[in-house]
Amino acid sequence: MDPAIKPATKRFEDATPLLSQPEELRKAAKEKGYLFFKHFFSRDEIMEMRQMLLGVLEQEGLLDPSQPIMDGIGNLPLIERLKPEEINWNGIGTTQQVYHKVQKLEAFHAFAHHPKMLGMFGTLFGERAFVHPRNIARIMLPSDALKVTPPHQDFLHIQGANETWTCWAPMGDVPRSLGGLSILEGSNNAGLLGVTAAEGAGGLETILCNLGFEWAEGDYEAGDIVIFHSLTVHKALPNFQPGRVRLSLDLRYQPVSQPIENASLLPHGPFDWEELYEGWTREDLMYYWKQEAFEFLPFDESIRWQKDKIC
Repeated sequence: MDPAIKPATKRFEDATPLLSQPEELRKAAKEKGYLFFKHFFSRDEIMEMRQMLLGVLEQEGLLDPSQPIMDGIGNLPLIERLKPEEINWNGIGTTQQVYHKVQKLEAFHAFAHHPKMLGMFGTLFGERAFVHPRNIARIMLPSDALKVTPPHQDFLHIQGANETWTCWAPMGDVPRSLGGLSILEGSNNAGLLGVTAAEGAGGLETILCNLGFEWAEGDYEAGDIVIFHSLTVHKALPNFQPGRVRLSLDLRYQPVSQPIENASLLPHGPFDWEELYEGWTREDLMYYWKQEAFEFLPFDESIRWQKDKIC
């Protein structure tokens, strides 16, 4: 069987008790390449952000007007009229026009700076955590044209420090049937793996031949998060709930002492910070990285060279 589609044999275990045991937290993170935290955020915090994101879809007419907005039911006749390139634009599951409005939301970017998140990553790193400003929202519209994100390592796309970690935060309840995130446990310890061309976000699939790792996954409730190392292989699960939108955030963090690649300081998408900042009130969220003394590493395109997927 193709390792990329092998069923999961492991279930997420709550790492919350390890937050008071830094050495055990770091040990588990190194061994597994990820940590799952149950009810890390309050449900109310998540639902507030969910309402903002769904509000943008509602403005664009992409939600079913006959259903409650918080149910996230897509306006299928309108969604079906979107071109495949529109719905697969930039791997975020919605149109550029929708995404531009999301990227302008001050509260969306502020969420990445949540004190609880900074505290958790500070404990994991053993030093101050730096928040990448390149925050990503996945607003996955229900459409047969949407391509599922293939197994991959984030380092291929972000580079900079190996010790960059991603937080995947669902904005609402995301059971496996809605298309949550699956993690290849321990794959961070295999180093950087080869890739082949693939459809879906990022356009690259990690080759998983003969590695022997097992997939871990679970049902997410609003407030749950999973964090993972830049070399940890992960993938999206397909959405089997007809008509329902899946919402999640990708937020990235690294030890402030580590090098970075310049694109991590740019907006996610063909946007400009000055334009996105229009109307913001919190100056501490704007250009805050200019206060840091980073070493910048060049982007290495050679690690993205594609090979044949032969197992």
